[in-house]
Parts: sequence; structure tokens; C-alpha cells
Amino acid sequence: MTKFEKPGARENFDYPDMAKEAGQKALSDAGISYSDVKQACVGYVYGDSTCGQRAIYHSLGMTGIPIINVNNNCSTGSTALFMARQLILGVPTFLKTEQGEREKREKEMGKKNSSTYLQSPLHL
Repeated sequence: MTKFEKPGARENFDYPDMAKEAGQKALSDAGISYSDVKQACVGYVYGDSTCGQRAIYHSLGMTGIPIINVNNNCSTGSTALFMARQLILGVPTFLKTEQGEREKREKEMGKKNSSTYLQSPLHL
């Protein structure tokens, strides 16, 4: 486990270094490689709005995947974990589609006059 401490508390050890250490340990524990990861949720509180990209892209070398940055103050960690869980489970979400897209899907599914909202798994 990566020691919980304020970024910058140790010399030359900032949050990207923490992310690298924690990420490598998590991948090892899960028995998966970088290429198995298709998206990431990263929690941050006192940092730039792109902390997740810096931590994941630059520290772990994971590029080409969407990264969701989560900043929810005291609930940041639990919110990031909840969002990651939802993505893994493929929990449906309601996406509003444009008229043309809706008609295309209705035709493919053989339906007419369905709702403007299409229930679909969340793919980021």
C-alpha cells in the first residue's frame, strides 16, 4: 500500500510519484497489465483540473484511455471508486440522442415512436 501523506511532504516525491507507486501495486495485485486498462477514474482535491492525466499518462505511461478527474472534496476517494465501479459493471445511463441517431437505432431495432432517451451502457 502507498503511504498516505500530503504531496510534497517528502523531497522529490509528489502526487505523480504516489500515483505511479499505487498504480503499479494495484495492477500487480489485480494480476493485470497496463494494456488491460481501458479507462480510469482519478480523485484529486488540491491540484490542477488535469491531475488525473498527469498521474496516469505521465507517471504510469497509460495513454489512449479516457481519464475521469474527480474532485468532490471530502468524498473524492469514495466518489472516484463509485464511478470506477459503475464503469466496470456497465451500469446503464440515459443518453439523449439526436433525432437522426434515434431514428437510425429505431430502424435497426425494428421499433417506431420510442422515447427520445436511449438506455445504453456508459462508454467513455
